[in-house]
Amino acid sequence: MTMRRYALVLALFLVVLGASAPNVRIITIRYPDGTRSGNLRYGPWIYQSQVPGGIEGLVKNLIIRATEAILQAPPGMTMEGAQGERTAVFTGDVSVHRGRITATGVRLVYSEKTGLGVLYGPDRMVQAPKPGEEEVVVIAQQMTFQVDHDISTSQGHVLLREGNQEGQAASVYYEEHRGLAIFTDPHQVVLIRKRPEGNLIIEAKEIRSLTGPKKLIALGGVILKDGQITTTGDALYYDDKTGIAIIIGHPARSVNAKEGFTLTSGTLLQNVNLHTVQLYGKPFQLPMAEFRRSG
Repeated sequence: MTMRRYALVLALFLVVLGASAPNVRIITIRYPDGTRSGNLRYGPWIYQSQVPGGIEGLVKNLIIRATEAILQAPPGMTMEGAQGERTAVFTGDVSVHRGRITATGVRLVYSEKTGLGVLYGPDRMVQAPKPGEEEVVVIAQQMTFQVDHDISTSQGHVLLREGNQEGQAASVYYEEHRGLAIFTDPHQVVLIRKRPEGNLIIEAKEIRSLTGPKKLIALGGVILKDGQITTTGDALYYDDKTGIAIIIGHPARSVNAKEGFTLTSGTLLQNVNLHTVQLYGKPFQLPMAEFRRSG
């Protein structure tokens, strides 16, 4: 194949890909236990049901259930001609389902143009666990679901809970398939591991956590509180299965209030199960690639 012909084929492929991509965002609304009313040509179409979840919206792998929905086109456009530009609003016991995820809220607004569904709350999202893992629960004021990717973003006093651990932040980005949660807060993200002998607390501006393997990194200035031991630094890596935290800083500093002991170094290793801190003599870099966003 000549270079010119290859370029032409590639260009045609990209045109077809670009034309078909918005089609996956077009929503289909079913109402087997309800009714549809409104102007057939220009809309809006109003769906109503007396049965909880009797109205069902389908878009890609996202399923939206409610008791009422309104599908409307931009002004002057027909419902058929506006496919890819329409907006759907669901109200009344709204639930969202995708894979192992189920979320509930008060109202959901979906845009075919952006492929985003915004669920207004208070919202609650539950991810059923894989074998050997624990259930993940997210509580927030607002959740946004992408249909192009299995990604959700929660905002407004967000609480993410998994087993004996919970994180609190202003916003949480969550990749459902990978179990990657990215907590951000302009003030402070707080992650708590509940223990009988006293909670383990990690504070930072940003915390990236893999919920399955229970590993995390914390960035933007960190504080690790382990009973009487408080360790501060620039960033840390923590593996909950081993109880080992590696803190880096300029320098990293650990204070044992009970024993009146202070340890400083460029890198410290803290065993939160044994409540010990020691110098970490080897070079260490945060495994950023493991916690990188897919998008």
